[in-house]
Amino acid sequence: MRWDELKVSEQQRRALPGFRDDAVVRTFDAPEALETRFYEIRAKSAINRVPERSRMPFRWTINPYRGCSHACTYCLMGDTPILMADGRTKPIRDLRPDDRIYGTERRGSYRRFVVTRVLDHWSTIKPAYRVTLEDGTELVASGDHRFLTDRGWKHVTGTESGPLRRAHLTANNKLMGTGRVAESPADSDDYRRGYLCGLVRGDGHIGSYSYDRPGRGHGDVHRFRLALTDFEALRRARMYLADFAVVTDEFEFHAAAGAQRAVRAIRTQARASVATIRELIEWPQAVGDDWAKGFLAGMFDAEGSFGHCVRISNTDDELIEWTTACLRRFGFAFEVEDRALPNRLREVRLRGGLPQVLRFFHTTDPAITRKRSIEGRAVKSDARLGVRSIEPLGAETPLYDITTGTGDFVANGVVSHNCFARPTHTFLDFNPGRDFEKEIVVKVNAPELVRRELARPSWRGEHVAMGTNTDPYQWVEGRYKLMPGIWEAMRDHANPCSILTKSPLLLRDKDLLVQINERAPVTASFSVPTLEEKAWRASEPHTPHPRARLEAVAELNRLGIPTGILVAPLMPGINDDPKQVEKIIEIATEAGAVSIGGIGLHLRGEVRDVFMDWLRSYRPDLVERYEQLYARGAYLPSPEKQRIAGLVRARSRFTREHVEATERRAARWRATSAPAREPDPPAPKVEQPTLF
Repeated sequence: MRWDELKVSEQQRRALPGFRDDAVVRTFDAPEALETRFYEIRAKSAINRVPERSRMPFRWTINPYRGCSHACTYCLMGDTPILMADGRTKPIRDLRPDDRIYGTERRGSYRRFVVTRVLDHWSTIKPAYRVTLEDGTELVASGDHRFLTDRGWKHVTGTESGPLRRAHLTANNKLMGTGRVAESPADSDDYRRGYLCGLVRGDGHIGSYSYDRPGRGHGDVHRFRLALTDFEALRRARMYLADFAVVTDEFEFHAAAGAQRAVRAIRTQARASVATIRELIEWPQAVGDDWAKGFLAGMFDAEGSFGHCVRISNTDDELIEWTTACLRRFGFAFEVEDRALPNRLREVRLRGGLPQVLRFFHTTDPAITRKRSIEGRAVKSDARLGVRSIEPLGAETPLYDITTGTGDFVANGVVSHNCFARPTHTFLDFNPGRDFEKEIVVKVNAPELVRRELARPSWRGEHVAMGTNTDPYQWVEGRYKLMPGIWEAMRDHANPCSILTKSPLLLRDKDLLVQINERAPVTASFSVPTLEEKAWRASEPHTPHPRARLEAVAELNRLGIPTGILVAPLMPGINDDPKQVEKIIEIATEAGAVSIGGIGLHLRGEVRDVFMDWLRSYRPDLVERYEQLYARGAYLPSPEKQRIAGLVRARSRFTREHVEATERRAARWRATSAPAREPDPPAPKVEQPTLF
């Protein structure tokens, strides 16, 4: 079917996050383009630097298409509490970019809580569902939202077959996290009185003395002092006292020295102020919830710690009794530990693990954030987080999305996914599964950008790799024809380059590759992971047949274009049968492949989640093996990596001497025949964030 005969059946405009101008959205009346939308945008750059953390052997790349664009719309109700880095919570509707929150990342055998930042925040309107868990936790989210379960990431809704087939929540799933967030205490006078009582009785000094002082009518002295190394509690106490008309002075009590932290203090010597403080910290005749929450917060700030568990220590029996009574009031389980020390110090230890620790912090709201940190704690608990029900609310609802540095966040006590699936797709508002194939972003100005960037004086003629993220020869290239202009720019500037693709469509541009090869090093490589029909259709259902790729290898080598193959990705238990790999090598050798290499599968970020979802449906028998292989990171462990490498015997006829000779020829051409380079344009006053 010829593309120039196709009918544009839809044309509209849509704003994509991060772009100043709207994208033109098109759909085409063609069998290959059913249910696919193309977002035509004018990008700010085309030649992009490869991130330093990447293990790729090149520094620059060009990707004219973003076929994996999926900054997902994982949406939650606006009042969903999100766990902030200070240990408190904030409704998702109130979050803003650069807010510090908790996400998670895998470290060793466990996923652990880590502090991350909100990178983007927006809202949408979508049909909503209520997910209810065994402990009563409720989450209102879109059907596209994903939560971390004991069996991996799962969408709220899905089907067992058809277009919406995907891993989704069922009553057999248990979500990962600590359980629903407790209600924060009210900022009431009772809470403030309780806080001051716990803090001052736990760590303050208050007294009245009388002694003879020459020249004074009386010897009465009234003193209040509170000295702390954690200034958050000190400032809160000073603010609360000011609310009760007690004015205090703040001063340096002890300067930092060596390992000792600085100590600051507040004080007053006014008789009326000291009398007011005494009245504020009196034991109440009737205890209310607000006072009890405040008292526990004050005691924790004064005498509490959080290591493996929450502990509150004191030598005063009365304070220990009030502490245990308040804990009992809110249903906390605890132990009182008495080690028979000479000073009669006893410790109240909270039981129940991290879920109860967070419930304590959220119920009482201590001031000292250092003591509330859960950084590095494992995301594991015995909280009752089994899915009890999933109910459609029957209406479209305003829902809110965020993008974070870790690709996830903690929503109402459970680990919730956003899209940091692939590092280059962070702000495009697409979902990660089906949109990989059905929502394609097209940089329509890529050829002119490449030509302009190669002409800049700052460009040093470095090697540029294409096809490193998404395939520039996916079938839509037959419509937009962006690659010929890019190859022409490479030819005209004698710039070294390479292409990795899965498509024989590259043969359309073989004449341009021949022209480039006369001036600069150019190589091609085809990804051929398997010849086994079932494995190919399951893992790459919309790609050209692997045998057609090997035929293209033969044609390009016949034309003098050094072309090889990558048996990639090699997936343990799926396409690593030595006989299968040997067959690929045999056919590639007959096709004149100048290099044959192999790369083991690596699973980074969203790639890991999408692959594991696919594996559960295609080869559930391998899930446990893959979880073990990739437990410590994105790459295979060394023994397995060596085994995989041994499957592909490295071979190459593309010698270093050939490379050096071609590079010398390119350098001579650039010195004598290259077009004049354009000056670098002045930097714009406002930089658009580089998404690609």
